[in-house]
Amino acid sequence: MKEISIIGVDLAKRVFQVHGIDAEHKTVVQKKLPRSEVLKWFAEQGPCLVGMEACATAHYWAREISKLGHEVRIIPPSYVKPYVRRQKNNRADAAAICEAVSRPEMRFTTIKTIEQQAVQTLHRSRELLVRQYTQTGNAVRAHLSEFGWIFPQGNEGLSQAIAIVQTTTDADLPELVRTVLGSLVAQLTYLKQAIGRLDKQMVAWHKSQVENLRLATIPGIGPVTASAILSAIGDGKQFKSGREFAAWVGLVPRQNSSGGKESLGHITKRGNMYIRRLLVSGATTQLRGKRQQNAPGGQWFEDLLRRKPARVATVALANKLARITWAVLTKGERYRAPGAL
Repeated sequence: MKEISIIGVDLAKRVFQVHGIDAEHKTVVQKKLPRSEVLKWFAEQGPCLVGMEACATAHYWAREISKLGHEVRIIPPSYVKPYVRRQKNNRADAAAICEAVSRPEMRFTTIKTIEQQAVQTLHRSRELLVRQYTQTGNAVRAHLSEFGWIFPQGNEGLSQAIAIVQTTTDADLPELVRTVLGSLVAQLTYLKQAIGRLDKQMVAWHKSQVENLRLATIPGIGPVTASAILSAIGDGKQFKSGREFAAWVGLVPRQNSSGGKESLGHITKRGNMYIRRLLVSGATTQLRGKRQQNAPGGQWFEDLLRRKPARVATVALANKLARITWAVLTKGERYRAPGAL
């Protein structure tokens, strides 16, 4: 059997499909591997290029297979899809991955370290708890509104609703309702405490990372945004420019250009939804109260606010924040205000 040079792996929970080709791009092996035999099989192969689609377990397998002397590359699924021939199945997917990973202009996902994945787990868990807190709070307010109790929006209104559940003896609010809502209020208390504990862990990790502290020098970038970016892209050197990073986040216009004529549409909203939301939120803070003197954008942002709606301006500023973030990460420098030397 000829020596394998490139292997495509279709990852799964229990049974993995591999497709291997030689230096002449001729198929050498096509087989299924039980999960327990994957690493053993790769250990028996000579050093080669291994491709796999980005998914929940891709970074784990990439790290483990790399330890065996192979070069592992992770490909976004959308980049593999054009190489799938006819019907979609595990065998066709593995062959498509093998073909895609060999393309010279293909883009790959950087393999994350265990620490990066740990911090991302922290962010995703916090996001889940915040979402549950919002849903539970909305449920309390909605149930009270059915009995004529209306409260202002925001945390202040929610605090008033909680106080009503805990203290009122009004006959218009039945005892059964107070008991049921009391369970929701207890859940709110637990969620708030859990979110607080995760926030402390996030701030502690943020302060322990030099790169995070550099990112935090950018107005509009706090511990949450800085740690989220660092855990997602590391040093950021996989991107050739700040614009490429902004496009990866999803902060560039959608293009429908043809015949040499550029046609730009709305923001694509592709890419990392979580980081995009954090950057837009950071840019939105520049609208509230007096803007910081060293804030990104400067006079450009002020002029944009006079010509465009506030949301359009803040998304444009978020794009600029993304580019500045990439520059700070890749150059290893702190943020310098516009005009500063």
